[in-house]
Amino acid sequence: MSSPFLEATALSCERDWRLLFENLDIRLDAGQMLQVCGPNGSGKTSLLRVLAGLRPATSGTVHLRGQPLASRSGDLADDLLWIGHAAGIKGLLSAEENLAWLCALHRPAGREQIWQALAAVGLRGFEDVPCHTLSAGQQRRVALARLYLHSPPLWILDEPFTALDKQAVSQLEDHLAGHCRNGGLVVLTTHHSLSRIPDGYRDLDLGQHGA
Repeated sequence: MSSPFLEATALSCERDWRLLFENLDIRLDAGQMLQVCGPNGSGKTSLLRVLAGLRPATSGTVHLRGQPLASRSGDLADDLLWIGHAAGIKGLLSAEENLAWLCALHRPAGREQIWQALAAVGLRGFEDVPCHTLSAGQQRRVALARLYLHSPPLWILDEPFTALDKQAVSQLEDHLAGHCRNGGLVVLTTHHSLSRIPDGYRDLDLGQHGA
């Protein structure tokens, strides 16, 4: 039996000396989407950051393609894309400059690719606009344009629907479902009720794994 693409075993996580969750197992394969839910403070963002390799678990292990996540730090971006709750863009840079800078950290993208990605999220004509002048929803779409550039198999997204209007929400749902349909994987948190659910969808309630 082959290893799952993403596997977490007996995870526990503490924050500020408080146990958020414990004894958590996750197996995720191609085409699957995992929605992490639970009450405020249950550790949803912390779990996503552990799975993305951005913070260590208190105990337990995470494997990606059968290898320990810690051993993949040099090439992790080949398989994983993280977009956090904050847009993570620089206000003084334009939309194009932000995406060029973010892509340069992993896999550089050309101007035409970046413009196509911005057009895909409804920001045609905003390529050269400083991001501090954009609305919160537009800044979120700049961040989400990364999903149309370098596209590794696993997307880990913390509240990706924040500040989006109905049209952008619908478009993002379609894009996430399409990614799964094409063999990709998505782990996300959201307070939004998904209306487009891929066949490989399941949810995880952290409220059931708390101390």
